Amino acid sequence: MDATGTQDELYQKATDEFGAALARLAHGYEADPDRRRDLLQEIHLGLWRSFENFQGRCSLRTWVYRVAHNVAASHVIRRNRKNLPTFLTLEESELQSGEDSVEVLADRQKSLGRLLALIQRLEPVDRQIMLAYLEGMDAESIAEIAGLSAANVWTKIHRIKNVLAHQFHAGVPDGR
Repeated sequence: MDATGTQDELYQKATDEFGAALARLAHGYEADPDRRRDLLQEIHLGLWRSFENFQGRCSLRTWVYRVAHNVAASHVIRRNRKNLPTFLTLEESELQSGEDSVEVLADRQKSLGRLLALIQRLEPVDRQIMLAYLEGMDAESIAEIAGLSAANVWTKIHRIKNVLAHQFHAGVPDGR
């Protein structure tokens, strides 16, 4: 254990600083609300366990995102192996469609949902890069998390943005 704190202290600091970002990351990887909650729990457990080995060789932020993305990628791989379809019950569908009463807010939510669904279809490393980018991380930080060069990250971000924009505007089905 590094002098920066105990496992519990490091976990508490990480969740205080990055808890909301972890929830958004889970949403980017998992569309189903129940599975998303499970994924978020897996991320938190993985993060807490990881602090047993944290030595401070990278920033806390980099460590948290690296662990979270690894847990989320493993979750996606396990789910794809099981080949589980994503279905909504009638009640969930009605709740989702009836929640927004303001047309602009509804359009924005729909667009955001479509974008996240398109991101969820990306390969794990591309998904990791885009979600970190959307969290406002710079290329160097993303590169450290993904194990790529910063130049490669910028190239991937540019290409992925173009692909997503094309799919979004072309009305490519989001797979749900």
